[in-house]
Amino acid sequence: MTIEACTELLREKDPDRFGAVLVANAADRPALVTLYALNLELARAPFQSAEPMLAEMRLQWWIDRLTEMGRGTEPPLHDVLTPLWSEWGQQAGDLVALAEARRRDCERQPLNGVEAVVAYVDATAGALMWQAAQRLGAPAGARRVVADHALGAGLAAWLRALPKLQPLRLGLAGAQQADVLRLAELAREALRRAARGRSLLPKRATASLYPGPRVPRLLSEIAAGHIDPFTETPEITPFIRRASLARLVLTGRWWR
Repeated sequence: MTIEACTELLREKDPDRFGAVLVANAADRPALVTLYALNLELARAPFQSAEPMLAEMRLQWWIDRLTEMGRGTEPPLHDVLTPLWSEWGQQAGDLVALAEARRRDCERQPLNGVEAVVAYVDATAGALMWQAAQRLGAPAGARRVVADHALGAGLAAWLRALPKLQPLRLGLAGAQQADVLRLAELAREALRRAARGRSLLPKRATASLYPGPRVPRLLSEIAAGHIDPFTETPEITPFIRRASLARLVLTGRWWR
């Protein structure tokens, strides 16, 4: 029941956020590791049963434990919850919304149009990034900047995952090409807005905003029609990932 278990989970299942943790200040890493490990568990809880009711019961278990933690009740011994309690304490109660946002995944219903995708990304990737950024010193006045950044990064991640989401009935209803083009453009616009407000964020918070490698390139190629996100998932090699993280460490920038 240690933070090492969370770290290993992140290393194996979410290499981009694992890399972001590595470039964060050492004092901030335990909080990020436990937050991101929790996010992984919440994301996969709906898929631990093909039966929607059973899937929701599994997700509800997490909701109940986080709610109890928010009231000051220590969780049962657990590979993720125990270190999360150590790092977040009663603030873990603020993470219930991350779990609630996954309820629709239990239903196995595709998202109906651009607005539904944006709302889903805001509730998942957006809420997660704000929790991380706050913990790394982002002021309340920067919330809009973080929200825009999270929307751009979250939409890019969702589009990259679309070939896997469609067969699970968790992608886009109707598989409209115009919708994915619009989503790519919305993501680019959100990242441009966020770029104009980056001065509101302390350097310490940079690691919490890392969206993964080649996000601007992916969005540009989708918007230009060079990639069909319903069928193509551009490969991210270990070399590409290391180069992106090295740029972040050396320059404080993940974009070119």
